[in-house]
Amino acid sequence: MPGRSTVGERAAHGHGPDNSDLFLRQDRAHSARMYDYYLGGKTNYAVDREAAQAVIKLFPAIGTVARVNRAYMHRAARYMAQRGVRQFIDVGTGIPTAPNLHEVVQEVAPECGVVYIDNDPIVLVYADELLAGTPEGRTAFVQADATDPERVFAAVKAEDIVDFSQPVGLSLHALLHFIPDDQGPYDIVRGFMDRLPSGSCLSLTHCTGDFAPEAWQAIIDTYVRRGTPAQVRTRAEVLRFFDQWELVEPGLVPAHQWRPEVGSGPGVLSDRLVSLYAGVARKP
Repeated sequence: MPGRSTVGERAAHGHGPDNSDLFLRQDRAHSARMYDYYLGGKTNYAVDREAAQAVIKLFPAIGTVARVNRAYMHRAARYMAQRGVRQFIDVGTGIPTAPNLHEVVQEVAPECGVVYIDNDPIVLVYADELLAGTPEGRTAFVQADATDPERVFAAVKAEDIVDFSQPVGLSLHALLHFIPDDQGPYDIVRGFMDRLPSGSCLSLTHCTGDFAPEAWQAIIDTYVRRGTPAQVRTRAEVLRFFDQWELVEPGLVPAHQWRPEVGSGPGVLSDRLVSLYAGVARKP
């Protein structure tokens, strides 16, 4: 039904964490709330701000990394929509920050449908901001874990927004550096990609230590000490996530170099400041 927006079954009927989890762990920093702080948002607690400040001390440009990631998401989503993709799955959505993915793609084509996926209860609190789409489009938020593609796809199918006989735009932005090797990140991504039809697109971003290895090792140590597993990867390691898919130009590059908007100019960004790889690939 056009215009229908929903919060998915697991969230709506309480089959995820119970409500008390929404307000627990406020004594522990959370990566999504730290990211919100880097972007200048207000959905964070003192413990998140303390942890974020520790990262900022190590790498003052971390706010730039977050903003460049967000700007890349807008460009990549618009690129996919302009090339005919009309349905999107955004895994690891995080705390909403306008414009959200559905707002970008529905500006290109109002009929676009988007399903947002996150396992963090705090994202559910703000899910209404992800559901206010165009009358022609459809959006949903589903609470599910990115490390279990089978359950993610089952939850997406239950929303009846995505037609898996047609191309899908899959977004994995600022997610995979929170899935260390011992959790099988390549198998997880393959689990998503294998379930998508020909013509689908994958867009991802991934932090890297290629340009400032000591600083990024210290950042990873900071996250891990606060209970968040994390791992940066080299360009070659990030490139492996696109195996058997066709990268579109300009390939896998630092995010500020991926199809910058005309007239944006070179600015003062450098690969070291950005420290984030980005790319879009198409499934043959």
